[in-house]
Amino acid sequence: MADKTADLAGPGISTYEEVDKILPHDYKALLSPKDRMKALYKIKNFIEENLCKELNLFMVQVPLIVTKSSGVNDYLDRDGSRTPIDFPCGLGLEKRIEAQVVQAATKWKRMALKQFNCEVGEGICTDMRAVRKDYFLDHDHSAYVDQWDWERVITNDMRNLDLLRNVVEKIWTVIYEAGQMAKKDFPGLNSGNYPDIPKELKFFHAEEILERFPDLTRKQRETKMVQEVYPAIFIIGIGYVLEDGYPHEMRAADYDDWITPTINKNGKQYHGLNGDILVWNPVTKRRHELTSMGIRVTKETLVQQLKETKQEHMLELPYHQAILNDKIPLSIGGGIGQSRTFMYLLRTAHIGEVSTTVWPDTLKSICKKKNIHILE
Repeated sequence: MADKTADLAGPGISTYEEVDKILPHDYKALLSPKDRMKALYKIKNFIEENLCKELNLFMVQVPLIVTKSSGVNDYLDRDGSRTPIDFPCGLGLEKRIEAQVVQAATKWKRMALKQFNCEVGEGICTDMRAVRKDYFLDHDHSAYVDQWDWERVITNDMRNLDLLRNVVEKIWTVIYEAGQMAKKDFPGLNSGNYPDIPKELKFFHAEEILERFPDLTRKQRETKMVQEVYPAIFIIGIGYVLEDGYPHEMRAADYDDWITPTINKNGKQYHGLNGDILVWNPVTKRRHELTSMGIRVTKETLVQQLKETKQEHMLELPYHQAILNDKIPLSIGGGIGQSRTFMYLLRTAHIGEVSTTVWPDTLKSICKKKNIHILE
């Protein structure tokens, strides 16, 4: 039996010896760095424009810095192991502001819906930048994070899997069409021996995947699904404890709703109104996560999930109080990894080929040996 506990969070790679093994040995980039940047920005503009069109969103400014006391920052996993960068700011103040660099704008977006007076069915999209200092820096995880973070107002009767599926399908269509546009405009992308991006996305609940592969860890199960079952999937229900006694992943308790009962199948009750898009990456030959999203918690499910994770003390924070007192709207939202999407559509082996950030010398040496030229 694999160690399921150790696999609940993190990238799944924890040594550079392992990174050396998994990176391709016969890699040749399909585009030059110059053409890759040109293609990247065409894809970026296409996705932003069409994401806003399909989901009825408009672009807004998003913070890089928030106050520590607001409770708005994202702690990514419920165990609190990935902490944000704290620093004082405000020269000349008697007491400096205790600030943090955001790790994601998940909670801020829901509050921003009210700030921008969004109506039901309308929402916002951001060109979000963040720093996650506690990531292991491998082929698709960096300390610098860029996402299309989006959020849309809904009503209570819209909180169901039909809405979730409809939104996910629209997002996948935008990503697929962005890939087709890039291949047309940059013929070099057609020269690799890689399969086309699948036009269809298939949906599976985390419990169904566990039934297929009961003895595997969640990353192993995900890999089997996209490698052997179908190369583009959406996994529903990430966070609730599954049949084997483990959640699919340690999802935070105060934004996505993973506790609400949804599907009843073969006498079993499935839970969760959230999930992830994962694809098979034919370059790295690994699972590749593109987006996490979900219908957000109500005041009732917020209390339930924080109680489940023994984090009820967080209910005193301003963000959580805003939910409890109906000060901010019900919503659905998510974050689409920009560099992850560019990496997938442009068929690169390393996220550093589409994103400029810091990398350890060990990793740079491995990449150079494998003809992978990361940006600096």
